[in-house]
Amino acid sequence: MARRRRPLVPEAREELDQLKVEVMKKKGYQIEDPDQTKFEVAKGLGIPLKEKGNQDLSSHDAGRIGGQIGGSMVHELIQRAKDQLNKQ
Repeated sequence: MARRRRPLVPEAREELDQLKVEVMKKKGYQIEDPDQTKFEVAKGLGIPLKEKGNQDLSSHDAGRIGGQIGGSMVHELIQRAKDQLNKQ
């Protein structure tokens, strides 16, 4: 099972998962389950990622996977904030 970090606001978990799926779909990934996002991204990057036991995965490759996901989410949140400020 995937290790899950607790968000600063635990009640936000569901919305963050929904954002993850939405953002990655915009990037062309076919994702329905947020827990499968890292596997789809890894596959797209050509990085072998297993359900369990990824101790042989380099930190560089792990960063490429996580950076693709987290970076896209941060970019989307910044864009939404800018759009909201422009509406005011």
